[in-house]
Amino acid sequence: MRSMVVTAIRRSLEYPSFFGLKISKRTDCCFSAQGCLICLTLALGWALAAYVRKREVKRMRCSFKEGNNFAFLCHNINELEHSFQSKLPRVSVIMPLKGFGEHNLQNWRSQITSLYGGPLEFLFVVESTEDPAYEAVCMLLENFNDDIETHIVVAGLSTTCSQKIHNQLVGVEKMHKDTKYVLFLDDDVRLHPGSIGALTTEMEKNPDIFIQTGYPLDLPSGTFGSYCIYEYHMPCSMGFATGGKTFFLWGGCMMMHADDFRKDLYGVVTGLRDGGYSDDMTLAAIAGQHKRLITSPPVAVFPHPLASDLSFPRYWNYLRKQTFVLESYINRVNWIMNRALFAVHFYLSWGFVAPYIMAMVHTAAALRVYFRGYSFDGTSTTGGLVLVGCLAISTLIELLSMWNLTKVEIQLCNDLSPEGPPVSLGSYNWVLIFLAMLVDNFLYPISAIKSHFGQSINWSGVRYHLRNGKISKIDRKKESAFRYSDLAGKYLYGYKGAKNASFISYLTGGLVRRHQRRQSQD
Repeated sequence: MRSMVVTAIRRSLEYPSFFGLKISKRTDCCFSAQGCLICLTLALGWALAAYVRKREVKRMRCSFKEGNNFAFLCHNINELEHSFQSKLPRVSVIMPLKGFGEHNLQNWRSQITSLYGGPLEFLFVVESTEDPAYEAVCMLLENFNDDIETHIVVAGLSTTCSQKIHNQLVGVEKMHKDTKYVLFLDDDVRLHPGSIGALTTEMEKNPDIFIQTGYPLDLPSGTFGSYCIYEYHMPCSMGFATGGKTFFLWGGCMMMHADDFRKDLYGVVTGLRDGGYSDDMTLAAIAGQHKRLITSPPVAVFPHPLASDLSFPRYWNYLRKQTFVLESYINRVNWIMNRALFAVHFYLSWGFVAPYIMAMVHTAAALRVYFRGYSFDGTSTTGGLVLVGCLAISTLIELLSMWNLTKVEIQLCNDLSPEGPPVSLGSYNWVLIFLAMLVDNFLYPISAIKSHFGQSINWSGVRYHLRNGKISKIDRKKESAFRYSDLAGKYLYGYKGAKNASFISYLTGGLVRRHQRRQSQD
């Protein structure tokens, strides 16, 4: 009997099984090697991204030492001369808003207090005056009306595209006739004082640029859901840290030529308006189809504090929204690219998780041998434990590389915003990050399959239905389950009956002050 148990353990060490399916030694080695390769590839990508960001940090600090105290605004201090600033082109900043969250005020302040020296206007676009964002923006702008050019635009409800795209296009229609560049920003983007100037400078240097973009640096709040979001975005971050040309596009920050919208160049307006679900994926598909240039300057990284109450269900709904993007397309080529992305991400996600499951089997069997006191030659355990060790080392290298990139990007953000409160992680829970890696990669294929067969998604309280890659139906039933947005935890349908006292007191206090001022004027 003892020999039979020992033999069974030896086989479990050499040939793990899943639900009764035997895995050969060769397959075991292939899966483990694949897991190590994925970890090391991610580590290399993050190391290269950190190099690009670190190079910008060094350049900026060298400029500080050489006497350029405004290196966070421009490389050449002579560009701050009035003769240069007076020639800067007009920029219109369009911000589609939905709901009100805990970080919105700070984000909006960072956007409207830009130190860009040229003509600049800000258009805050909401779907209706009932949106909680409307009153919040009104109260914020009361303190800045004399200093900056701002407009609050009520766009109405979308009928042929997502509400965000509808708000963007209405903002484009309302922008100044002399605007040369239009900058689309999400309401969760926290700009640096020189961000608009840096983006405009690159557009002026290279007229061939179709879109300039950037990427957020997620700052986990401590909840497991926030760590899942952080881990989900980190692999994408390396595609935006090229310091130049990239194939990636983030809808939270996109600068484009205003004339492209006025002339509907390449169908940018019709492509977005006629059934568009995702602004960045649609524009990226247009750029790829017409071989237009997308760039991401090294300074275009923006701190993005995640909501302090970001729960796991909100993360899951956010992941569903992200995988649903691959179901939208504007042409056959775009459909093929999305299917290819679906297949590659599907394979790599579960290819990342499988080696850890086998490592758990190897480790459990080895521990059983040790504690039961079985004695047989170690050749049966050596192979499995060597694979476990290689995977552990690769994982450690990956985690260190991710942490290093995060640290470098925090340094860069702090150098780019010397006047603001310093950005910091506060805490960095390595265990939760590792668990988030496993959970995120395990759930991504499940979410992608659900999105493929569901063909509908709830986005900030609105349910969109797709047909042939385009929005075919919009359902606006205000279900109580969707009172808050998925990622930021923003209030979507007003504050009546809400439990968050800080939000109620802020809005109520502001409304009372406005009412008192109106009475005094009367």
